[in-house]
Amino acid sequence: MASAAEQLAANMNFGSFQKATELHKRIWFTLIALIVYRLGTYVPIPGINPEAFAAAFQQQSKGILGMFNMFSGGAVQRMAVFSLNVMPYISASIIVQLMGSVYPPWEKLKKEGGEAGRKTLNQYTRYLAVVLALVQSFSIAVGLQSQPGMVVGGIAPVFFIASTVVALTGGTLFLMWLGEQITSRGVGNGVSLIIFAGIVAALPLGVVQMFTQVQTGAMSGFSLFAVAVLAVAVIFAIVFIERSQRRLLVHYPKRQQGNRMIGGDTSFIPLKLNTAGVIPPIFASSLLLLPTTAMGFLATANLPSWLSWLPTVVGALQHGQPLFMVLYAALIIFFSFFYTSVVFNPDETAENLRKYGGFMPGIRPGKRTAEYLDYVLTRLTVIGAAYITAVCILPELLMSSMGPTKFALGGTSILIVVTVTMDTVAQIQSHLLAHQYEGLIKKSKLRGGKGR
Repeated sequence: MASAAEQLAANMNFGSFQKATELHKRIWFTLIALIVYRLGTYVPIPGINPEAFAAAFQQQSKGILGMFNMFSGGAVQRMAVFSLNVMPYISASIIVQLMGSVYPPWEKLKKEGGEAGRKTLNQYTRYLAVVLALVQSFSIAVGLQSQPGMVVGGIAPVFFIASTVVALTGGTLFLMWLGEQITSRGVGNGVSLIIFAGIVAALPLGVVQMFTQVQTGAMSGFSLFAVAVLAVAVIFAIVFIERSQRRLLVHYPKRQQGNRMIGGDTSFIPLKLNTAGVIPPIFASSLLLLPTTAMGFLATANLPSWLSWLPTVVGALQHGQPLFMVLYAALIIFFSFFYTSVVFNPDETAENLRKYGGFMPGIRPGKRTAEYLDYVLTRLTVIGAAYITAVCILPELLMSSMGPTKFALGGTSILIVVTVTMDTVAQIQSHLLAHQYEGLIKKSKLRGGKGR
């Protein structure tokens, strides 16, 4: 027999959506917040020379700046106040999460602090994000100031550096606040939706460029069709894998509490195939694109003889090159296992099960349960790492086979867009379910009042 939630989900339709006025307000708030974000990506920092920066960015677009530009929706290309986007906050979140597993005081806050501990760690994340934003914005300001013709004449270097640091750091802090507002007053995860909006904003231009390449003969019509079919197949694969779970059955024995018998329930520990999410490809691409970015700022003609091999190696670390694809795949697999080991601790889960009297059928509580969880999670991570690697390497293989062809979205971008869309749709459905459930409660109360 279907559960109450399943029955409600089956009865959801457009009529129920029209009646959910609270959900309408949340959706409108989310849309307005994302429009404000997009407008901010067109506001340049003061004192920058747009023509000189556009020429410099064109030389660095294949490095890490190109990846940041994709995530920021073109803000880096325009050197807007939102150029840093929410990347400092994401980096701070990852650092705090890692430190929560290796630094004893933060580990204690994470395990035993409860809601207060979680709020404290969130506050540490915000402080660290501010520090990272200040460091990154200062580095950008100094780098821009050192480039001839990059700053409008007549502006003092100190004033330009100070104004750039304030503008870029303030833009990041505003986006952090905006993301939190979307999470609490809108639908979906605010930070994820900001990155999602930046990636999707570049999609129309990317599609137009692909059609332009077909018209000019740089790309064949069959290749365009193959890319479209592959994109649809990848989206279906992402949806299938991200929704897949390995459910481990857990029993809770009956026990007597006073005059009542409680317990005797069963539940599941859901383990995702892709526990690490989109972190592995982001980390891997960032590391691989750093040498290309650094090389762009060096004068290759003045390199010493013992570094003559450096341009050749950096050239092999370009998108679509065999060395890049091999290292990219290896780093994705490494970070998949590393990040999974950070976010899921089998020993801690086994200890929590033992503490509350839960056990898995046929497995002794304690150490054997932890070993079994580690056994299952390792094999799931193998599948998840292979899946992420395949999604991210396929566009690279297409670049290698089709030559200098521009694609609207890469593997990492598709992964982010699809997962954020799934999460947002799931939250919309949960709001609809809550609205329908409240409606049923009101009807039952009215019927009870009439009966009396």
